[in-house]
Amino acid sequence: MLNKKPVKGLIGICAAAALCATLGVQAQTTGTQSGSQGGGGQTGTQGSTASGAGGSGTGTISSTDRKIVTDLAMANMAEIEVARTAQGKSQDDQVKKYAQQMIDDHTKALNEVQQLAQTRGITLPATLDRAHKARADKLAALSGDAFDRAYMAQAGVAEHKKTHGMLTRAQARAKDGDVKALVMRMTPTVEQHLNAAQELHGNKNTAMGNSRTGTEKSGQ
Repeated sequence: MLNKKPVKGLIGICAAAALCATLGVQAQTTGTQSGSQGGGGQTGTQGSTASGAGGSGTGTISSTDRKIVTDLAMANMAEIEVARTAQGKSQDDQVKKYAQQMIDDHTKALNEVQQLAQTRGITLPATLDRAHKARADKLAALSGDAFDRAYMAQAGVAEHKKTHGMLTRAQARAKDGDVKALVMRMTPTVEQHLNAAQELHGNKNTAMGNSRTGTEKSGQ
């Protein structure tokens, strides 16, 4: 009888220890599952990926918005290309000044287009398309006054009229808020370029007409 009490006490201690160990394992398992779901686990990773895709807009931007962004990039690239040609070929200070403004303004606009394209997962063209390249090459083959007049008529007036029309249509068609905002920021600059080109082109044509008239009179 004297030995039964210690044995019962020992059994009780062992049972309590086993119970504590079981509870500890359950608590650890629950904590691990909770941490996995809340932060670094699979569920947390999937949430982050889904959020990242939505934020970049790669899965939500419309084909219309993609085309607007691509067309804007091409228009800016073309203006920069021919303006650089004008800087090297023109002998007219006003034309060279206009060309430098085109380089500065359209480079800034192109950077904005590229940044927006990157956030939306849009791949932009790296070079001019066939139509713009052909016009640029044709212009580069000219020189002197012929080049100046053609540059102002084509890149100055015609291309800016086309770009202005594209921007006007894009304001109504764009669905992405950032695309629409970019279009609205670019529109006043294109309008200023067009007005300046029309004035400069008109002045050169007037000067050329006066020069021809003077030549004809002196010949008489």
